[in-house]
Amino acid sequence: MLDALTLNQDFYEHSHRYPAAKGYALGIVALAAVSHGLGSGLILLLYQPSLLQLGLGVLINIASVIAGYYLWTYAIWKLDTYMAPPVPPYRELLIPVGFAYTPQVLNLLTVIPLFGRPITLALAGWTLLGAIAAVRAGLNIGLAKAALLAGVGFTLVQVAIGLVQTGVQNWVAA
Repeated sequence: MLDALTLNQDFYEHSHRYPAAKGYALGIVALAAVSHGLGSGLILLLYQPSLLQLGLGVLINIASVIAGYYLWTYAIWKLDTYMAPPVPPYRELLIPVGFAYTPQVLNLLTVIPLFGRPITLALAGWTLLGAIAAVRAGLNIGLAKAALLAGVGFTLVQVAIGLVQTGVQNWVAA
């Protein structure tokens, strides 16, 4: 996790070669999703939801992060197939992008009053930088192209997760 947090390019370049890397990468995404879900659940408590609404809200937010991971990785991979075929298999990109989610494990901190928004932005930026390093290494491409691919996918995922979170909050508040 430290190599992922420090954006170690060698780590991202070789991460798909380690036998246990897939499990670790998926574990990081799962932890990031749970952290996001719990943070969202704490925010939902402000609306005094029923237990069912709270549980469903947390589960939906967890699922949105996991779906976002697959959507983001697929968008990066698909865009690259249009720009410069041939590309490595989609599976090989899942591992480095999964490690790029490491900062999101701290997502629960975004509920801290007054600091939540700056923490959210810092974690998002850190994750994007990790994804750029992951894409650069995973697809063996230059920095500018990696930033373009990761940035487009990142924008899609951030908008989608934001819409889900807002939708859940509106549903609970209604």
